[in-house]
Parts: sequence; structure tokens; C-alpha cells
Amino acid sequence: MDFDDEGSNFELKEIQTLSGHTDRVWSLAWNPATGTDDAQPVIASCSGDKTVRIWERSALTRSWDCKAVLEETHTRTVRSCTWSPSGKLLATASFDATTAIWENVGGDFQCVSTLEGHENEVKSVSWNASESLLATCSRDKTVWIWEVMPGNEFECASVLQGHTQDVKMIKWHPTMDILFSCSYDNTIKVWAEDDTGDWHCIQTIGESSNGHSSTVWAISFNAGGDKMVTCRKHLSTLSGYHDRTIFSVHWSREGIIASGAADDAIRFFVESKDSVVDGPSYRLLLKKEKAHDMDVNVVQWSPGENRVMASASDDGTIKIWELATSSN
Repeated sequence: MDFDDEGSNFELKEIQTLSGHTDRVWSLAWNPATGTDDAQPVIASCSGDKTVRIWERSALTRSWDCKAVLEETHTRTVRSCTWSPSGKLLATASFDATTAIWENVGGDFQCVSTLEGHENEVKSVSWNASESLLATCSRDKTVWIWEVMPGNEFECASVLQGHTQDVKMIKWHPTMDILFSCSYDNTIKVWAEDDTGDWHCIQTIGESSNGHSSTVWAISFNAGGDKMVTCRKHLSTLSGYHDRTIFSVHWSREGIIASGAADDAIRFFVESKDSVVDGPSYRLLLKKEKAHDMDVNVVQWSPGENRVMASASDDGTIKIWELATSSN
């Protein structure tokens, strides 16, 4: 996609604000099996109010409504939520040191499994592409890999130790069983399974390898899985654009990077035509000031519709947006 030749300015149009959480919204996830001709889009969101909310867009009115509140399972903040690739299961990670697995049974979401083992707060959870593995990470500095067994059973396959501080986020590669973890120790670690079934750190990306000089908060891959974008506490390599902590980045199918930060703004970046020999450079496509009233904790593109995205904030709301073109 060549954004220089579209002959248009971009604007971020707010479609709807979703209210209901009574505390900050930490994370959200689009169900990958929805947003098609057969199924209206569905979003899960999780919050400091200890609940998870399921939102669905009406086919008739195109309005988003809360369809379910998953509560009385987690006893502390729910920090992370993610759907399995098939969209059948939802995993939620909580500061109560557990990860819950939810299944939609006839329109009613039930907690079908609870994963225990971390010593304290679970910060992030991620499914691999084939849905055979689940990873969790925690303030206890460890990453756990769970094998998905029949009957919604989960068996710990490995406990990965290597980070020296709180592990903030984990993400599986989009096509390969390679796991990436980012931490308060300013590094990203890359984990893979060897021929004997043991998991090892195969690479550490730190300051010495053009990594980060402060906390790595989030990572996202492009559609092909051959590029990764990361964000950290102060200035990312998209330098000069954010002067506050960047909390979230997400790469769209057509190559637009969205970022959300502590300055309440959402920004969009695209690869510059002036990319140099030693790698691509990125330019600011659009900045949406005051996208939320407080910190933007997460930005996430829709898997089904181009240029539709959702964001969530400390202000307790989720917003649905469209990145639209407006001709000069």
C-alpha cells in the first residue's frame, strides 16, 4: 500500500464509545472468527474492575452492545485477554496469579479451566498459531508454556527463566512456534523448542543489539511475520513523536503501525518511501490528540475490516475508530 499516492488526508473517525467498566481498561481483543459475512465482530475487554466484558456489533443497527460480563472468577485486576485463533476460547490473565480459560457454551460464557502456578501477578497471555500451546508471563520473572490437551485441560510444558525482572508481555510468532517475551529488564527474549522438547532462549535483544534502553512494553508483528515492532518506556525508534510512555503498538494487515501512549494520543506510522539501505524508516501518517481522556493502554486493529480499530484507556472506555480518507 502506497500511502503517499492516495491523494488524501487521513482522519480518525470515532464510531462509538463503549462504556461499562468501572475502572481502567487494560486490554482488549477482537475475536478472529468474527467480523465476517456470517458473524458480526466481537471484542473482549478486561479491566481493573476484575471483570471481562464481551461486546458485539448489531447487524441491524451497527451499534456495539455489551453481551456478557464475566465476573466472580478473578479476584484482582484482569490485565490481559486474548482469543484463541479459532475464536472458540478466551484466555484472561489476572493479578490474582491465575489465568482463566473461557468458552462460549450456547451463548453463555463459562470458565472451563483455571491455570495456576505463577507466584504473583500474571501480566500477559498468548496462544500460538495452531492453538496447541498457550504462554503466560508474570511479575515473578518467569514465562510458562502450557500444552493444550483434550477436554480443556492445560499441562505445563516448561517454565522459562532468564529475565531478571517483571515480564510485561509475551507474543508468539504469527506462523512459527517461537515465543517473544519483553520485560522490565529492558530486553526481549526469543524462545524456541529443541529436538528433545526442551525450551531455550535462542536470542536476547537488548541495548547492544539496537534494542531498548528502558522497559519494553509491547511487541507486534507485521502480516508476513518478518518484521517486528516494539515499544518502550520513553522514546522508541519512531523517535520524536511520543514524549511519554508508549504502551501499545499494533501492525495492520496493510502495514500501518498504530501506537497508544501516556499522552492520551493515538498515532499512525507507515513505511517511508525514503527508506535507506540499512533498513526501512517510518513516518507519521496521523496523530489523534486526546483520543481518550487518560492513558491509551491498548490499540488493536480489527482482523476482519480494513482500517477499523479499537482502543482502550485508563478512562474506563473502549473506543471503536475508522481510519478514513478525506479528499483535499
